[in-house]
Amino acid sequence: MYQVTINDFEGPMDLLLHLIKTHDMDIMNISIDEITKQYLLFIEKQEEMNLNVASEYLIMASELIEIKSSLLLPKKEEEEEEIEDPRETLINRLLEYKMYKEVTNEFEKLEEERKNYYTKPQDNLNEYRNEDEPLDLGDVDLNKLMEAFSKFLVRKQEEKPLNTKISKKEYSVRQRSTEIISVLKKKKKMNFEELFDVYKKDYVIVTFLSILSLARHGEIKIVQSDNFEQISLSLRGE
Repeated sequence: MYQVTINDFEGPMDLLLHLIKTHDMDIMNISIDEITKQYLLFIEKQEEMNLNVASEYLIMASELIEIKSSLLLPKKEEEEEEIEDPRETLINRLLEYKMYKEVTNEFEKLEEERKNYYTKPQDNLNEYRNEDEPLDLGDVDLNKLMEAFSKFLVRKQEEKPLNTKISKKEYSVRQRSTEIISVLKKKKKMNFEELFDVYKKDYVIVTFLSILSLARHGEIKIVQSDNFEQISLSLRGE
């Protein structure tokens, strides 16, 4: 059987919530006599095991004893309506702590879920801005191409969440460039977005870099007939 120890709790409020739950108590109507008894019993067991009980746990023990004592004191009839329930402050503290604990647990779940997402470092596009070897995109400059690519990503993001799971298949710029040339030989001309037929992060990035690489080496021609029109690609000389 698993033995619960003081080290399993984040503080006395955490221990009190545990005792309330394990003894099936109503947090809004705590039996101070019972909760004090269980709390002190737990602390005593820790001391018997030669564990160092933090001072905050002992302070809470004294508070519980004080509340218990105040409830046992006889009250005059005229005082009964005026005196507040000594448990009220403790109950409010427990409710507040319980709320924060639940929020913290939710954040921990979200943190674990976030670990299932993988991101790729931003690619360096400076090699495509080499002034000694200018990038010839035809009548479309790099800014327009980047803008078209950004709009495509935004639209896809709205349609469907980006699949960020690691893919077993690896893509390379050289391999994807060969595929693009092969497709253009068959179709002669394609819209820019048609080349992103698979919407996976690594595939999309490699495809875009392949387009830039092919343009840099003068193998494809990129054309936009008018502002805001679709950008099309074709092989040079076709």
